[in-house]
Amino acid sequence: MEVALVSFDNTDEVTGDPCYSNDLSAAGQSHKSHSSCASLLSNWRILINSENSNETIFSKLSSELSDYLGPENVGTDEGEHRVIINIAGLRFETQLKTLNQFPETLLGDPEKRIHYFDSMRNEYFFDRNRPSFDGILYYYQSGGKIRRPANVPIDIFADEIMFYELGEDAMDQFREDEGFIKDPITHLPTNDFHRQFWLLFEYPESSSAARGVALVSVLVIVISIIIFCVETLPEFRDEREMKIIKDEANNLTKALIIPNTFTDPFFVIETACIIWFSFELFVRFIVCPSKTEFFKNIMNIIDIVSIIPYFVTVITELIQHSEPNGQQNMSLAILRIIRLVRVFRIFKLSRHSKGLQILGQTLKASMRELGLLIFFLFIGVILFSSAIYFAEVDEPQSHFSSIPDGFWWAVVTMTTVGYGDMCPTTLGGKIVGTLCAIAGVLTIALPVPVIVSNFNYFYHRETENEERQILPRENEIVKLVKSKRKKDRKVVF
Repeated sequence: MEVALVSFDNTDEVTGDPCYSNDLSAAGQSHKSHSSCASLLSNWRILINSENSNETIFSKLSSELSDYLGPENVGTDEGEHRVIINIAGLRFETQLKTLNQFPETLLGDPEKRIHYFDSMRNEYFFDRNRPSFDGILYYYQSGGKIRRPANVPIDIFADEIMFYELGEDAMDQFREDEGFIKDPITHLPTNDFHRQFWLLFEYPESSSAARGVALVSVLVIVISIIIFCVETLPEFRDEREMKIIKDEANNLTKALIIPNTFTDPFFVIETACIIWFSFELFVRFIVCPSKTEFFKNIMNIIDIVSIIPYFVTVITELIQHSEPNGQQNMSLAILRIIRLVRVFRIFKLSRHSKGLQILGQTLKASMRELGLLIFFLFIGVILFSSAIYFAEVDEPQSHFSSIPDGFWWAVVTMTTVGYGDMCPTTLGGKIVGTLCAIAGVLTIALPVPVIVSNFNYFYHRETENEERQILPRENEIVKLVKSKRKKDRKVVF
């Protein structure tokens, strides 16, 4: 049975199409909608006039109907279509033009969000965290301002930002609002020769040679710290502090042999360590991209401070040899103070230790909380030292003779250390001590969760950075393996 083809060129019939409107100025009456409605009506009439069902007409009709009644073709004007977004059962409704402000995001890109469209319910469905979407939708409505809902944890909201692909700017804004430190921008020297040496001494993960240099630096630092500790043993310290003794009564001079500092084994080892530290610092200073930023870096300041005591010691020893009758006691006191500065050399390990770097970043981000902790402790020390003094003032065997004497007891009690060198003896003093201990526990416990949260953030960020560095290497290995397999196949064939 042949299908009769009927021509519908009659203008009266077309005008009667229900998809048309006599008001040509109404919104949404575009040429595309006219042609779609006319095409649908034509296919319906052909299908009704035919005696048998035609699969071609059915498929064409269903495709045109789905295109016309798509998720973004319901509305009167482009951009004013209402879009329904279902987040794990909670429905949100917004306009299409609100999402189109950010075409690079998941909801702003039609090709990306179409994968989550539910044609049965005519809505987008996401099985994600529902409270977080308040902040995500506000990002589109406010034109790019990110705000985390109060009842959503930081890590969960960060995952939602990454899922909806809001971009690095939104993530940086979120981190800044939460008080986190921005990732430092890595600056490299423009000179190729300088860049190689800068990567060699500054970034141990850049190459195997850089890791070798970092290993040598760590060994030298450890040796220097060991020498610093061993030379304070009594048997070595007594020999260092021997002086010329003069007996005035018998008019005799007992000259003890003073060991020469420059021939001392500890000094020789220390000299070798200082040579390496100075060489490393000098090379990094020469090849650094910015001399101003070099001196602003706290790690470089620690490097400079750690080698200064050595040169001061050498100058002091030279002065003592040139002026043997000088003030040797004064010189020894100065040397002891200067040698104490060498203990900061241990912080040089943080350049090669990720754990120490995370700790430093956590302390830097938690300065406000640490300041509040110190302020609370200061108030508690003043209050409880005053209270314990007046509670024990009538006790003859009291350890608290004044309020300043009670400062040490208050600090030890509030920090729950409890040495026991000072303790109350009266009933009133014990009550004050109990309250002091309880107040100290509460004072310390309040800012600790914020500090722990900052530590977790920096720890996970460092872990993610390491994973990002590992993934490209794995992808390169996979590509090499695939290319090798292809070559083997070509050889076989």
